[in-house]
Amino acid sequence: MTKKTDTNNERGDSQAYLEKKKFFDGMLTVYGRKPVLEALQDKATNIHRLHLADSNKSAEILDDIIKLAEAKGAEILYHNRAALSRISKNSSQDQGVAADLICRGFQTYDDFLANNKGKKFRLLALDGVSNPQNLGMIIRSACAGNIDGILLPQQGSAQIDPLVIKASAGTVFRAPILRCKNLAAALKDFKAENSLVCALSSHANTVLKDFNPQEACVYVLGNETEGVSKEVAQLCNASIRIPMNNGVESLNVAVTAALIAFSV
Repeated sequence: MTKKTDTNNERGDSQAYLEKKKFFDGMLTVYGRKPVLEALQDKATNIHRLHLADSNKSAEILDDIIKLAEAKGAEILYHNRAALSRISKNSSQDQGVAADLICRGFQTYDDFLANNKGKKFRLLALDGVSNPQNLGMIIRSACAGNIDGILLPQQGSAQIDPLVIKASAGTVFRAPILRCKNLAAALKDFKAENSLVCALSSHANTVLKDFNPQEACVYVLGNETEGVSKEVAQLCNASIRIPMNNGVESLNVAVTAALIAFSV
């Protein structure tokens, strides 16, 4: 059992509570009229609730959103602006609309660990990747390639918003996102389960094409300017590099993620 599950059991949490928590851990709240409309137009998305401001004026795009939400069986709720802002967490951009989407690939990292013991999985871990476009492109590459999950910390990284959704070309709704509060703490748990934690570093001796771990492996991608943080680097027990030609020093982090996704 993972630490978090043990803690839940020690607290005496009921199975019903744990199931409810798991349900909400797999949810993504999208805000803004166009992002919500585009999300509902995607056949892969399921919606739990549609939230609307009761002050919204009649508009064709709102009618379309409501029709799509109804067709998908969503509960539709109306709120005052203050309440809707608490749901969207972005009152300046929500345009009076937010939707709770059920994303089949979203889960907490400890649930993933519990369900994948002994498996040779391949993950990307994002250490301070702060650019929404980069995050969206990383998600798209991971979905298209051979990656089993993206370890996305709540602290220090870009979070999924309309810019990320757009850059991912909608793949975020079916992406294998593993949520964690703190990346270093999560990586310690993966190491405790015998996973290899590998940093991308220009100083590494081993190149990507020659790296073929026999155990589960977490590839750590660092911040766009600073690279892998010192705290996280100290947890890594392997490092690899992508060889550069013609004086090029490094690649964009999203390009690096794509190379890993199609090489493992």
